[in-house]
Amino acid sequence: MAIITYTDGAIFQAGQFVTQSFTVDTTQGVFVTPDTLADETVSLAGQYVVPGLINAHTHVTDLVVADQSPALTNMTEAEVTVFAQKNLRDLLRDGVTTIRNVGSFANIDLSLARLEQLGAITAPLIVGSGPALTMTGGHGSAGIAREVDGPDEVRRATRQLLKAGATAIKVMATGGVTSRDGEQPDQVQLSVAEMAAAVAEAHHRNVPVAAHAQGNQGIKNAILAGVDSIEHAIFLDDEAIEQLLAADIAVVPTFGAPHAIDQHPEAVPAWMYQKNKAVIASHQQSIARAISAGVRLVMGTDAGTSFNDFRHGSTQELVYMVAAGQTPAEALLSATQYAAELLRVADKVGSITVGKQADFIIVTANPLTDITVLTGQKTVYRKGQAVN
Repeated sequence: MAIITYTDGAIFQAGQFVTQSFTVDTTQGVFVTPDTLADETVSLAGQYVVPGLINAHTHVTDLVVADQSPALTNMTEAEVTVFAQKNLRDLLRDGVTTIRNVGSFANIDLSLARLEQLGAITAPLIVGSGPALTMTGGHGSAGIAREVDGPDEVRRATRQLLKAGATAIKVMATGGVTSRDGEQPDQVQLSVAEMAAAVAEAHHRNVPVAAHAQGNQGIKNAILAGVDSIEHAIFLDDEAIEQLLAADIAVVPTFGAPHAIDQHPEAVPAWMYQKNKAVIASHQQSIARAISAGVRLVMGTDAGTSFNDFRHGSTQELVYMVAAGQTPAEALLSATQYAAELLRVADKVGSITVGKQADFIIVTANPLTDITVLTGQKTVYRKGQAVN
């Protein structure tokens, strides 16, 4: 372990690259003041340094379809945990050093978060929700969500999740594409009053609330309830966009999820493919209009849904976000500073700043010229240590 000073690299700061040095304490895993006596100096001349990426929408306890086999059905919690750790390693290799997990089998993400904090596993920083909250028979009720009905049940469930260590809460405002045949993305599910109960309890503890909200009315309900982010936002009208701006609520578009389904029509259920086909164009248009209006985006992939893997999806999501209308600088801010602020971990991660965790990525070309640079060869550091 050592103090290492990196010199001459172009560092991503406040939306641009600036050539400057930075110093890492590899024992403590943090950035330290540049005048700290270094044991080693490394030149990064001609290279570009980006803070570790933040993926604000993952499901690490899910198996993507490509990973499934008959032998992996009806797994125990221990077996699911093994696969979750694999997913975490894959995220790290793609440059993701912080995640928000929004819907988990049992409380596995909360257990993994504690183990990461203890240094028992090498993984991204985990902001975990435990199971999402959904109405009886609602989106996710067959796997990653807990059924609740009425504000009192929502309030109690939220308190129990916070007691278990949740540092995020997820609520289901609408139906979705992947749950089952018959459920539609525009179906309203949890009510304003139910979601507001979750928001009140979470905000008492300074914990953010994410709303799965695909249909327009459900999005508006979630905004009225006071959530911190809208996940997916497939159907946005002008009024919803104005409400997002007025309330300064972020959108996590998760482009990777519908793209992955669209690319595998023969491998997913026909009902899922048809539902996805019906919404994918509207999704693109909604997010493009939100970007033009100035809505703040945060990067998230929904990794764990069908064929939406953990290995490459996060850096590919940045490509999708730029294609939708963001500049490369905006996309990088969405995956660093803005995400850290949304997850309420900006004191720990999101920039190359003294005192924060030494999470960073080194590439040999400028991502602001070509965002796809990040999808290729890169060196990833978590707490100052290179990720194998």
